[in-house]
Amino acid sequence: MREPVGKCVLCDKEVHCEDGFLNGVIGEDQKLRCFDCEEKEKKNSPTGSS
Repeated sequence: MREPVGKCVLCDKEVHCEDGFLNGVIGEDQKLRCFDCEEKEKKNSPTGSS
């Protein structure tokens, strides 16, 4: 089952829950991000690993 749970705060892409698993990330700021934007943020972050 696939259900929409919200939109990414960075790119406005719809984020879904599939079979009980969130297809995105809720950050420390409690905001929802899609996996693509989360990866981009990690790569651009000074503390992110490459």
